[in-house]
Amino acid sequence: MAKLFKFEIDKIYFYPYGGISKFNLQMNVSLNKELVVLIMGPLFQMIAFLVLINISYFNKYKLLIYSINFSILFFNLLPIYPLDGGKLLNIIFNYKLNFKRSLKLVIYISYLTVVLLFLYYFKTSVSLNVIFMLIFLLYKIISENKNINNYYNKFLLERYLNNYYFKKRKKILSINDLYRDCSHIIKNNNHYYTEKEILRKKFNGRY
Repeated sequence: MAKLFKFEIDKIYFYPYGGISKFNLQMNVSLNKELVVLIMGPLFQMIAFLVLINISYFNKYKLLIYSINFSILFFNLLPIYPLDGGKLLNIIFNYKLNFKRSLKLVIYISYLTVVLLFLYYFKTSVSLNVIFMLIFLLYKIISENKNINNYYNKFLLERYLNNYYFKKRKKILSINDLYRDCSHIIKNNNHYYTEKEILRKKFNGRY
């Protein structure tokens, strides 16, 4: 699906909880396209699962296949960034919230989810694998949180360097409030400016 939308695939990482495809992707890519590509990951996993359990050779491994498949699927869809569940939540929020607010909200939800998971496993059964996984996820969330401003600056720079066309238009009060899939009119000192004008001032050091 990524190839169909002409997304440039950079690398595929293998982590303890599964794999992550990394794309050389613009921050201003269509939300709908990004949503479809994201959904195809879990969907293909379910298709592969259904194929495996219907091959007679794997009949004696059905319980193991069920266990592994749904464990990975459930884990990957947790609302933790950068798991698919966290990315999915961010895309959904981006339809209604601006870029920064959406990502910050997803990061807060990610922190909360890790804390709830720790409390759950602490009361049920804690293992070294679980502790390692939660620490790893916490590290990834902290890293993403530190990079929010870098992501947003890249998002703005793309807007400045490229000419995008968006059907939706919004009036906002600050350059920090830009939305994805929208063009903007920005009110500043009782005057209205196009986002290109404000971005030009920002990247020329006059904003």
